[in-house]
Amino acid sequence: MDLAERAGEMAMAMRPLPGSGGGKLKGPQDWVTEADRAVEEFLSGELAAAFPEDGFQGEEGGISRGGALRWVVDPIDGTSNYARGGARFCVSLACMEGDTPLIGVVAAPALRESMWAWRDGGAWRNGDRIRAAETTDPSQAIMEVGWSRRRPNAEYIAVCQRVLADGAGLRQGGSGALGLVDVAVGRQDGYAELHINLWDVAAALVILREAGAKVSDFLANDGATKGNGIVGCAPGLAAAWSDLPGLPAPV
Repeated sequence: MDLAERAGEMAMAMRPLPGSGGGKLKGPQDWVTEADRAVEEFLSGELAAAFPEDGFQGEEGGISRGGALRWVVDPIDGTSNYARGGARFCVSLACMEGDTPLIGVVAAPALRESMWAWRDGGAWRNGDRIRAAETTDPSQAIMEVGWSRRRPNAEYIAVCQRVLADGAGLRQGGSGALGLVDVAVGRQDGYAELHINLWDVAAALVILREAGAKVSDFLANDGATKGNGIVGCAPGLAAAWSDLPGLPAPV
């Protein structure tokens, strides 16, 4: 946790001013900043020093080291927000054994929050235990639907229309990791995205499970290397949202 928070402090120090447009596009709405690379290099170096036998995988550099355990890092998730001086971004850090997430930390420095969990050890926010919401009625729920440039806009709109037809409120916050941990904290009842990458969700997968949320099997069908769709939700909504168009069922 301390390492992710130090990385968050580094990101804060490099954050562009609001309106400055401090990022560059890697693809349609796929932003990167100098801080993305700098934070990833910092985390890679610190983890190599502390755990020299472990592997490392980052969004910007891919898998740079192999090992029985590997650290999976998104140096800044929510870069589109960060590049404009926004507050909704985070550092996501997970430790995995093969395809099994063991530890997850999500540090959101501008929001002054850190969420973390370890397998069979519970989930926490700033030192307080967290649990997913007890919502059971979709018409009383809030669902965030993340947008992915890898799937047609029509498919995204279909998911949004289904959520609205259920009577749920709809959000889009620009950070998949934070959207998922908001489900774990109970601030919203669901998060869905048609395609998302491992580094965006690895930490959140542990946090969701330990907070009692239901989450789809992201690692199925080679999700670790190719990415996958994801649905995470309050346990009482898993049945209602088991058939969202184009998405796997939360279990």
